Amino acid sequence: MALLEGKKAAIFGVANERSIAWAIAEAFYAEGAELAFTYAGEVLEKRVRPLAEGVGSKIILPCDVTKDEEVEKVFADLRDAWGGLDIVIHAIAFANKEDLANPYVQTSRAGFHLAMDVSAYSLIALAQRAAPLMAERGGAILTLTYMGSEKVIPNYNVMGVAKAALEASVRYLAHDLGPKGVRVNAISAGPIRTLAAAGISDFKSMLHHVAERAPLKRNIDAEEVGKTALYLCSDLGSAVTGEVLHVDAGYNIMGM
Repeated sequence: MALLEGKKAAIFGVANERSIAWAIAEAFYAEGAELAFTYAGEVLEKRVRPLAEGVGSKIILPCDVTKDEEVEKVFADLRDAWGGLDIVIHAIAFANKEDLANPYVQTSRAGFHLAMDVSAYSLIALAQRAAPLMAERGGAILTLTYMGSEKVIPNYNVMGVAKAALEASVRYLAHDLGPKGVRVNAISAGPIRTLAAAGISDFKSMLHHVAERAPLKRNIDAEEVGKTALYLCSDLGSAVTGEVLHVDAGYNIMGM
């Protein structure tokens, strides 16, 4: 029997076929999961819809996570279509370009609020609505983070602070939802060439630096993150919650 046979998974944050969220979706589909997808705006819909239809998804919905009414509608539609939910993938983050390009000390108040709202609070917003749909059978919520939450990464700036808030939220949500059988975890992936990564200045140098210094002497790929997500969201990870699991060829353990 496939690891996710009969499971229902909602994927938030696919941008294109190179997205980590898409690699996770492919791993889940290969193991029998039924998938739902969301997109933010018409531009992303044109990219997401063909991918979703390619894996047989019948639920493809708009969702701007800064708007509670759109989040509410997504979960109402999931409840009507499926009756319940087993997995939520949160792969959503955003910061203004200038707040990534400028020194952190120059972060604007509005830019800080936006990065926190989209990148960190959105996990809470999804968990609030997902948990009641998971209550009877338990479930798994998984988000994506990066080591810029722990250490200073040049040009990551306000996003690093937002990811730190996201990781703290993983722990508090794991505590709150654990009694209901809902597990909450994060994957801290090494740098991967994605649409989101294109917004980080000098990203090529980051890839080179990690490949040179990581114990495995290489970068990782999205498929490896997908396999780790499969572990965390299936019964293989049934006793794991509140964790931030690094998938970065070991780079995070290095000092000098």
